[in-house]
Amino acid sequence: MRKLSGIFLVGLCLGAVGAVVVTASHSAAAPIAVTEAVPTISASPSSPPAEPEPAPTSEPPATPTPAPKTEPAAVDAAAVDKLVRGGNVSAVVFDRERGAATVSVHADRGYTSASLVKLLIALSALERGGPVADVQRMLSRSDDELASRFWVTYGGTSIVTRWAAKMGLTGTRPPADSGRWGDTRLTASDVVRIYQYLLDHKSSTIMTALRDATERGSDGFRQYFGIPDAAAGRAWAVKQGWSCCGPTRMLHTSGVLGDDSRYIVVVLSEHPVKVDYATASKRVTEVVSTLLG
Repeated sequence: MRKLSGIFLVGLCLGAVGAVVVTASHSAAAPIAVTEAVPTISASPSSPPAEPEPAPTSEPPATPTPAPKTEPAAVDAAAVDKLVRGGNVSAVVFDRERGAATVSVHADRGYTSASLVKLLIALSALERGGPVADVQRMLSRSDDELASRFWVTYGGTSIVTRWAAKMGLTGTRPPADSGRWGDTRLTASDVVRIYQYLLDHKSSTIMTALRDATERGSDGFRQYFGIPDAAAGRAWAVKQGWSCCGPTRMLHTSGVLGDDSRYIVVVLSEHPVKVDYATASKRVTEVVSTLLG
């Protein structure tokens, strides 16, 4: 894969108990740590001389008192909102090792999917014996022409309704215009469930394509915003989404981070049309950086 410089802040400040549920080099790196607030103990300016050790007694040693546990610092939803001025943003970080979301901001707010629906299109194509190389190209290069062909061939809107029912996607709906697959509606919570399904069912064809995502999509759009630009050397796999030509611009980053794909990260965003894509891309990357600390 290609390498990008100057990317991402190191470390994850993943963790939100109160406000939960959301190129880098592709080489595997140390696992992402969830930073916890630990009380600081100040040393005395000077220490008294050591006392002689008392003679041993028959008293059993006292059981040590465990140190109190501290919870990870919560992500401030208001601070995340401010990063997408005049628009909307939703974010979820799901820790697969803990089996729980550690960050959640507006997780059930609906958005136009743009290219994220290609994950469901790919599942349908592979299930029906579609061409593996073309499916992977559709995902890694976000190829719209291939997506349109597969959409028609493998079921159209029924692709969305069938997989939504199978995965329990509560906020996912097919497009009102059956020919516009990118107008599928979904939520950050549902995108997390899609990745859980892919990882639990070992969909290696799809995950390989997401790890091999190219810096530029088939339309020339730079798709390393968000997770890749913020990965700071950690392993990643992504499916990105962007759409134009409406009252707002959609810009989504989704995928996994860390060794063994420990963290599922999803950021969905909607920007005023007056905000250009370069600015919107930077804002999405800032959101991911905030989630990771």
